[in-house]
Order: sequence, then C-alpha cells, then structure tokens
Amino acid sequence: MWQRIQTLYYGLSAIILGTLLFGIELFGFRGESFYYRVSAYGIEKLEINANKSIGDVTELWAVPFYFVVISLILLVLMTALSFKNLNRQFKLARALFFVYLLLVVSVVIFAVVGVQTDEEVKRELGLGFFLFVVGFPFTFLGQIGVKRDKALIDSLNRLR
Repeated sequence: MWQRIQTLYYGLSAIILGTLLFGIELFGFRGESFYYRVSAYGIEKLEINANKSIGDVTELWAVPFYFVVISLILLVLMTALSFKNLNRQFKLARALFFVYLLLVVSVVIFAVVGVQTDEEVKRELGLGFFLFVVGFPFTFLGQIGVKRDKALIDSLNRLR
C-alpha cells in the first residue's frame, strides 16, 4: 500500500490537517480594543490592554470547524485505504478534491471578509491558514496518482 505515491500524498495531507486540531490559529483580526482569533475550535474575542498586549478571552463562539477537519481527515484516510477497489478510490479522490476546494475557498473568503465593525481592522494570517492551504495540493497530487493507476489498470485490461 505505501509503495504507491498517492498514499504518501494522502498521508501527508492527513498529517497536515491533523495539526489543525491542536488549536493552531487560522487567522485573526486586530482592532484598537479587540483581537478576534479563529482556530478549529471556534472564534475567540480577546481584549487588548492599555499597553497593547492581548489580554484574556472575553467571548467564545464555538464554531464546530473541528468536526469539518475531522471529517476531512477521515475522508482522506478512507480514500487512501480504499486501494483495493480502484473505481471507488477514484470517486472518493474526486469527491475529496472538490470538498477540500470548497473548504479552502470558504476559509479564504471568511479571512478576507472578516469582522464587520466600525473600527479599523487588520487581518493576520496564522500558521494554521498556511497549513490548511498547503494540504490541498497533496490531495490534487493524490488524485493524479489514482488517475494514473486507473489508466494503467484499464490499459492492462484491454490487452487481455
């Protein structure tokens, strides 16, 4: 199973997505008196003190983004482990690619639109944002590997 290159790509993608579950910040919004921190566990509103340091959490909105990340990891693993049925793996690889694409686009749009307030707001991208985006090309490369295997098997079946 591990000798196939798409399994390595899917494994890397699952590891990268798994790091988001440690609470790494995806992005944040900094204003004069507040700081919004977005991670897989929700949106935290932090107050900024008079000496410009970030204080304690004042509000927490529990957005279940970690359920989305966990289900995406499970879909990646299910795609990687369905190597015995190549047609199912090909369908799962396409579904994984489009679901991941939809999630990346929605996270980018949320990072751009951000918080609507009267104050001047600065966007700060965190490490989690870059990790989330970096995992996407690995799913694309895995889909290409599955497509090549499927083409190879189909050409061998034609020769028989």
